[in-house]
Amino acid sequence: MSMTGRRRTRDTPRPALPRPVRATALAAGAVALCASLTAACGVIPGATGGSGDDPIKVMTWAPQDTDATNKPGMPAMALAYAKWVNAHGGINGRDLEVLTCNDQNDSVGAAKCARRAASENVVAVVGSYSQFGDSYLAPLEGAGIPYVGGYGVTNDEFTGALSYPVNGGQPALLAGLGKALAADCGKVALVRPDSIAGDELPAMLDSGLKSGGHANADDQLAAEDATEYGGQADRALRRATEDVTRKGCVVPALGDRTDTFMDSFRRARESYPDVRTATVLGSVDQTVVNATGGASGPYEGAYITSWYPVASDPRWEPMKKVINEEAFGDNRIDPADAGVQTTWIAYTVLKAVLEKIGAGEVSADTVRRTLNGGLRVSTGGLTPTLYWPYEGKLAGVGFPRLVNAHVTLQVVRDGKLVAARKGIGGADGIADLTSVLEHAEVP
Repeated sequence: MSMTGRRRTRDTPRPALPRPVRATALAAGAVALCASLTAACGVIPGATGGSGDDPIKVMTWAPQDTDATNKPGMPAMALAYAKWVNAHGGINGRDLEVLTCNDQNDSVGAAKCARRAASENVVAVVGSYSQFGDSYLAPLEGAGIPYVGGYGVTNDEFTGALSYPVNGGQPALLAGLGKALAADCGKVALVRPDSIAGDELPAMLDSGLKSGGHANADDQLAAEDATEYGGQADRALRRATEDVTRKGCVVPALGDRTDTFMDSFRRARESYPDVRTATVLGSVDQTVVNATGGASGPYEGAYITSWYPVASDPRWEPMKKVINEEAFGDNRIDPADAGVQTTWIAYTVLKAVLEKIGAGEVSADTVRRTLNGGLRVSTGGLTPTLYWPYEGKLAGVGFPRLVNAHVTLQVVRDGKLVAARKGIGGADGIADLTSVLEHAEVP
């Protein structure tokens, strides 16, 4: 999507294959290319990301200072992690060098970041955010550079053979939210970006709703960079309150602009019956809840799905220790931000890969082969044990690389984002959405 919020158009049409077939074909093609053209997949003389005692070079990118979604905490977290690792002896005695790039929330910017990663001979792109998988995955695959722990904002991250996601992205979050809302909501209205990334959201929410016997959500489009959403708020409230026998639900999924939508929503809701709000982490976090009034704000009682435990969970203490030691006072890094958390987990994976390689050559090729070789990575309970088979269980619906469909359900209670511990999953509020997504009607 452009900076004006208008829908992007593709320069070259894609083959008209059904999505599951297309995704599997793309993954198989990339693997076959790597097998036959080894030099194109990272085994280039000198392209080792540093050899001997040289630093190991990686990259992290995210949009910053744009008019739409921004994730400055992700590259900031990556730099803090590298400082901490290097202060403690490096990895296998070698320093970690992190390059950062601002993709400007633009397809051209994303492609530039990917080309820079290739020209700098990084061994991996780690813990990054971009809405433009079409623009960055091809340059990375051409250079054989693995994409480890992307934010999961587009479905492309779950199809590329060199993508190693650590969470279930928007598919898992929205499927989990739909499952939680199915029992409690009357009409459901989804407000989402008018963009290619946004087009992928309704099917995921609907898959969760259907698993609970609920009808599909009403799909409402909005510009991601708008400065007010009065019209969208009115339409969503009108739709959500059509059934007078059951309280309706409004689900804004507009990234950083969710807060802007809620300003309009708060004014508009006074003219309508009461409704419940629900969204996904990344659109709302504790900072947003605080800024909008806490317990008296519009999010009180809202369901919010996340990939990870709540920020107060003790399993985040190692991450917080790194932040306190190396980035104290850096207000870009919020431990409750899903982007920061994803970057931390992605670098946990990278560290496990490099420790497995040991004293051997560190290159994009060896990193990729280690990830493909059955490596299992523990994240200290923040996710299930991660590993990446050639095709995961969700290959049939076009997500061959989606290996972690676990989500947690949180709720805003007394102004605090806490574990809901009911609604989806077991007593701990964790659910594996694999079986729900297997029945998703992916566009």
